[in-house]
Amino acid sequence: MFGRKFPRRTAVALALAVLVCGSAHAQEKAKVKQHTWKGVERIVAVGDVHGDYGQFVKTLLYVRVIDKNGKWIGGKTRLVQVGDVLDRGPDSRKVMDLLMKLEKEAAKAGGGVHALVGNHESMILRGDWRYVHPGESQAFGGADKYRQAMGPKGKYGKWIRSHNAVIKINDVLFLHAGLTGRYGTMSLDDINKGIRAGLNSGGGMGRDKGGPLWYRGLAKHGEKDVAKQLEPVFKTHKAKHIVIGHSVSGRILSRAGGKVIQIDVGMSKAYGGPAGCLLIEKGVYYGVYAGKGAVKLDVGAEPKKKPKAKSKPKAAAKE
Repeated sequence: MFGRKFPRRTAVALALAVLVCGSAHAQEKAKVKQHTWKGVERIVAVGDVHGDYGQFVKTLLYVRVIDKNGKWIGGKTRLVQVGDVLDRGPDSRKVMDLLMKLEKEAAKAGGGVHALVGNHESMILRGDWRYVHPGESQAFGGADKYRQAMGPKGKYGKWIRSHNAVIKINDVLFLHAGLTGRYGTMSLDDINKGIRAGLNSGGGMGRDKGGPLWYRGLAKHGEKDVAKQLEPVFKTHKAKHIVIGHSVSGRILSRAGGKVIQIDVGMSKAYGGPAGCLLIEKGVYYGVYAGKGAVKLDVGAEPKKKPKAKSKPKAAAKE
């Protein structure tokens, strides 16, 4: 039976079927964008920029991921920007151009740049321009050109639509707003696919006020309630901390025993906050503020092996 030979026509048909199935599988696999990394020693996470290129650059210079020419010098550092590059300020195009450039340079150096989707990216892509700064559209040559640039075929629109909404580095989840309820126990693949689908359709998960781009409970609810909400989230994703932006905290803030770390310091001139970010270096967490140094955060248990580094992190560069 097993030695039977198929007719030539049947054999060709079977071969074509295998090729088609293989191609379909490859296409499906290609839709899954990498969202998880392990063994990363240095992470820099920046909150909502809202069109303030100057504050963004000031922050990156201070934590030594770029030089004065805007070139990546962060080595294997992973830089995470948790969304809301757009709206409220005039220079979001300059911020996006820099992030695009750094993505390539960091990858060559063995590091990474991860620009996540925020609710303001979702709003702009679906045509909600309530918070567009006049200078923002002017930087593209006017409203019509801005709309084209953010469209499905536009350079910036395609770039945003390709992004993840949530990633995991080591035991830390990074996203714009928060995870709770049914979203908290969804796989990262399903969350990211759902957000990207919504960016293309203008609806779905990206518009849900309880979804990953909008939920404010982790920043606003009582700490005991927050810790309870996160139990199924951390169990599902094998995580210990979640880093969020979206809700302005004025400083890098640790909540619920370090389970939640808020990093939207309100750096944009629209809010008047500092140029600051979160630095995680060899398992130790710092709030870093350009020109003012670093503050160690209480996030619970210290790492088993304390870093041999000096008392101050490799964060503060002289301005």
